[in-house]
Amino acid sequence: MRPRILQADGQIGFHWASLAGTPATLSELVIDDDEADRLVATHLEALDDALIIAAARFGELLGGGRRPDTESERDDLVQLHRALDRLCHEYATAIEMTGIDADVRAGKIIGTAALFSICAREPLGLLGPAPFDGELDDPSLGVVSGYGEMCQADSDAPWKGGRWIVRTESGLRFPLTLSMMLFDSSGVNKDAARNEHRDALSAVVAAAGAPEADPLATACALDWLLYDWLMANRDGPDSAAIEIPKGRDGDAAVIVSAVAASVAARATVDPGLLALPIER
Repeated sequence: MRPRILQADGQIGFHWASLAGTPATLSELVIDDDEADRLVATHLEALDDALIIAAARFGELLGGGRRPDTESERDDLVQLHRALDRLCHEYATAIEMTGIDADVRAGKIIGTAALFSICAREPLGLLGPAPFDGELDDPSLGVVSGYGEMCQADSDAPWKGGRWIVRTESGLRFPLTLSMMLFDSSGVNKDAARNEHRDALSAVVAAAGAPEADPLATACALDWLLYDWLMANRDGPDSAAIEIPKGRDGDAAVIVSAVAASVAARATVDPGLLALPIER
């Protein structure tokens, strides 16, 4: 008998059961398991299936078609983001323990789950401010002339992350996104922009474990950089499915680690975030 996945009717997401039938995390199950790679692959496949179910059930809410207008809908969005966050964190922890690489498929599925989580948290007021919120100038209508650059929020506090801005010759600073850099701007070295964004994510992940790092500031920084990257890497303007650009397989590992770091940071102030749906 092998560990198995359990999902009750109507349950959002899933959880694992050990050989004894008790709830378990994926990271607990892969310890000393000769077929850990199969467990990891099964987890990823089940997460992909859970996203398909979530898209059908919550697509209008996640896509911004309307706001949740009942307590039940708000509770469902809470359950959705908590389930997806936990399952992403379990996957990242398990591959770190086993030395399994996060491949392109993993980056796409974990990235899509992260976008769902962010979109579920936004109407609940569970997203913090993006870097430089309230500090940038408002652009006027028309073409903006300037230079796009990734700016750190605080060079002495790398866990605070950064964001893209347009710096004009007059000194004004306008908000910018990776999507605008890649698809709506001229004279942009797109591969360099992707590299810079990936490096910004990696820098926050690396700084997240510092004793002085503020977990909420870290989570805000990661969520904004992730959201910006994810929105720029969808497979279509009306889709939430994430694609890894051809030739950029290494981006998958960065996305997986950044999603896990965001969950870990938020779990320090929300201990129930990583709790299994059934008490052991």
